Amino acid sequence: MLIEILSEDKSGAVVVQRLVERIAENEGADVEVNVHPHRGCGSLPKDMSSAPPKFASSLLDLLPAKLRAYNKVYGGKEVILIIAMDSDSNDPQTIRQEIYSCASIYAPDIRSVVGLSTEEIEAWMLGDKDAVCDAYPYCRKDVIDSYVQDSVCGTWEVLCKAICDNAEELIEIGYPAIGHYKALWAESISRYMLPQKNISPSFNTFKLAFVTALKNPVPIYRKREF
Repeated sequence: MLIEILSEDKSGAVVVQRLVERIAENEGADVEVNVHPHRGCGSLPKDMSSAPPKFASSLLDLLPAKLRAYNKVYGGKEVILIIAMDSDSNDPQTIRQEIYSCASIYAPDIRSVVGLSTEEIEAWMLGDKDAVCDAYPYCRKDVIDSYVQDSVCGTWEVLCKAICDNAEELIEIGYPAIGHYKALWAESISRYMLPQKNISPSFNTFKLAFVTALKNPVPIYRKREF
């Protein structure tokens, strides 16, 4: 079975890929996983039936066009398309419904699954505290324990304070420089992450949807439950 992952950046890509591979292994599914990171989240175009702008590079800006292409090539085959992104400060349920609606219109013959981390992908990392501690044995456990799971609180900053000696400096620098560090944290922590131990509600919503898709990889489109 082929799994295609569209992620908003490199940090999310490595986390989602490793979790997807481990979920599939736990379910006894033989899968090939391809990951396609983008340059940010962006937004769904107002006219989703038109071609994207020439230099568009963000996930949602390109999504309708990519959905059409995937449906043309893989429609009716055992392919699962995962759209993975952060909700940032937006309402997760609204975003999830918008993406599923877009997928139902432009890729009706492919099983689509939305992986939406509450605020940021670091929420999924902090959902597996053992993985954070295994990757960074000298991390500040008091900071990790103070984190309210899947809260909108500046999640990457919480992780930064837990694992970096120069956290305040990095937080002050912020984007875009911090993207390099976020990718390093994701690479290190995801090596130890186990789907069955993760307590993040947004991750477990994704996990349930993905496991359901693994069992029913060729879709008959209907109203989504996830």
